[in-house]
Amino acid sequence: MNRPNISSRLMATAALGAMLLGAVPALAKDKAAPATSASAKPQIGDFGFDLTGMDKTVQPGDDFYAYANGTWAKNTPIPADKSNYGMFTALADLSQKRTQEILEAAKADPNSMIGRAYASYLDSAAVEAKGLAPIQPWLAKIRSVDKAGLAALLAEADRNGVAHFFGGYVGQDDKNPDVYIYTIGQGGIGMPDRDFYLKDSERNTKLQAAYLKHLENVLTLAGEADAGTRAKAIYDFEKQIATVHWDKNDSSDATKVYNKMTIDELARTAPGFDWTTFIRGIGVKEDSLLVSQPSAFTGEAKLIADAPIGLIRDILTVRSLDSFSGVLPDAVAKEAFSFYGTALSGTPQMQERWKRAVDFTTNNLGEAVGQDYVAKYFPPETKAAMNVLVKNVLAALDTRIGNLTWMQPATKVRAKKKLANFTTKIGYPDRWKDYSKLEIRGDDLFGNALRANQFAHDDNIGRLGGPIRRWEWGMTPMEVNAYANFGMNEIVFPAAILQPPFFDPKADAAINYGGIGAVIGHEISHHFDDQGAKYDETGKLADWWTPEDVKAFEAAGKALVAQYDAYEVLPGEHLDGTFTLGENIGDLAGLTIAYDAYKKSLGGKPAPVIDGLTGDQRFFLGWAQVWRRNYREQNLAQRITTDPHSPSIQRTWVSRNLDPWYKAYSVKEGQKLYLAPKDRVRIW
Repeated sequence: MNRPNISSRLMATAALGAMLLGAVPALAKDKAAPATSASAKPQIGDFGFDLTGMDKTVQPGDDFYAYANGTWAKNTPIPADKSNYGMFTALADLSQKRTQEILEAAKADPNSMIGRAYASYLDSAAVEAKGLAPIQPWLAKIRSVDKAGLAALLAEADRNGVAHFFGGYVGQDDKNPDVYIYTIGQGGIGMPDRDFYLKDSERNTKLQAAYLKHLENVLTLAGEADAGTRAKAIYDFEKQIATVHWDKNDSSDATKVYNKMTIDELARTAPGFDWTTFIRGIGVKEDSLLVSQPSAFTGEAKLIADAPIGLIRDILTVRSLDSFSGVLPDAVAKEAFSFYGTALSGTPQMQERWKRAVDFTTNNLGEAVGQDYVAKYFPPETKAAMNVLVKNVLAALDTRIGNLTWMQPATKVRAKKKLANFTTKIGYPDRWKDYSKLEIRGDDLFGNALRANQFAHDDNIGRLGGPIRRWEWGMTPMEVNAYANFGMNEIVFPAAILQPPFFDPKADAAINYGGIGAVIGHEISHHFDDQGAKYDETGKLADWWTPEDVKAFEAAGKALVAQYDAYEVLPGEHLDGTFTLGENIGDLAGLTIAYDAYKKSLGGKPAPVIDGLTGDQRFFLGWAQVWRRNYREQNLAQRITTDPHSPSIQRTWVSRNLDPWYKAYSVKEGQKLYLAPKDRVRIW
């Protein structure tokens, strides 16, 4: 479920899917021991691809997604508790079910922290019996706060995990990546983006009405009178905040959001709020911090200063119930879901409680669960095979950099050095997080959530002044995703994504290179996309390209922006090619270098023909298969506004920029996806 918006500085990280990407029709039934014999067949089809999901009535050159996936798309319903459904969500379901089995076993052990956390969530009777009593002490603080005490209360809200007017975290200083620094970003709106308040459309008008009703309902649940009038005041205030927010493109620009200030400078930039009390209250002892959107803070500070204290209290009351909705009685959980799940994303039905219990436990104790998960479901052979693939894809990009015609020789040397400095993390951390200081009780769900938020906050703030934690992961082993971290100069692949259809040691090499190979390439190339390329071989935000390099790179980027701007995803609703540029570069470069790596893996020999398909045809089918996904309309519309990733159909279509795709499928001029050679975007 989406939470009220806290839009922070661009983190120097790019993921394969910022939102859960999204059934594999032919996944093998789960097995406790995933290792297979040398003669075993792939889990999907005869060679790793589901041929039954194709629609061969469609010409590949007209719609490659429909050709590869059309029958699957027609025959695959979206489950009632999903906003979209596809290959990623199928694996997420598998991961969730496996984790449930681990937690059910742990639940029987009173000494198991993960078992106690899981049990506390499953005990819905205890949650209902307590009602809102667990959160009332915090709500009482909100109801009694005055303007003089607001900064201190917001600092406490930060530690408690309650969203409010701005939010922050400790991460590497982009221009000094060997040092941690606190970064603060704009917030204060309950819908995911300023555009939901400011852009006129029939869809936004309906969402605004649904959100206003949500605000009223939450105030009513909190026991407040005259909830309708007070809800309207909250909405009007948030709309004012939206007008001073930076838009998503400026907020995603690593250069624009790097604004180092002292606390005194922030106070002069954004007068009217007690910044010293707030910053010190969250535990930051240093004087310097990064302010992502300075002008937004100027506007927000004035709005907060001018607002009646009663309005501020109402906002914090709503934020508190929304932030803790999952661990409060069903009436609160269902109300939050009715807006953030149904109205915003189109999901008709909440997940069953056991699924939410699994998610609660993994969200708060992910690496404690992860140790059991990888021991059972991630064999050493998979990690070894993945290492080989990563090395091959890295080598392919190294060769491509050497052959670039637009990059200057001195820049090529730096780019190759950056590539050579990569750290690759596969499966799970080498060093697990220590949760021993976190108290988890089997009969105290709300307390567990509160203490877990405080533990995470203190752990994050505790980075300040210490060495860079290069062993840390930003995802758990159970997540079906991957990411690139610019400051760490690393690429990371959790265990759960290293399964069919992405990767199967028994599948045809073409399918693996088109699937996980392109994912590897995607994450590697993020370090060279429109934002990642701003970071040098040490992870530092720096100008290391020549003006000629920048000019050539930006020209190619503009061509890709124009290509994606032209895609009309819903009637009258186009993609934002600028906002999605980094991910589109990742897809284009990732597929390109994965193709090179695949061809090199053949050792100069021709690929075999399998089921009438050439190696190149299978490679591109492997790419298309991982993007099988059906969306609910509301979810797709939300993604157009908030997700830097293009939808699955358009991600598949990136193949139209690769010459080998045209040869593989005899794509001709006049077909819908055809691009003249001069119009095919080539970057890396």
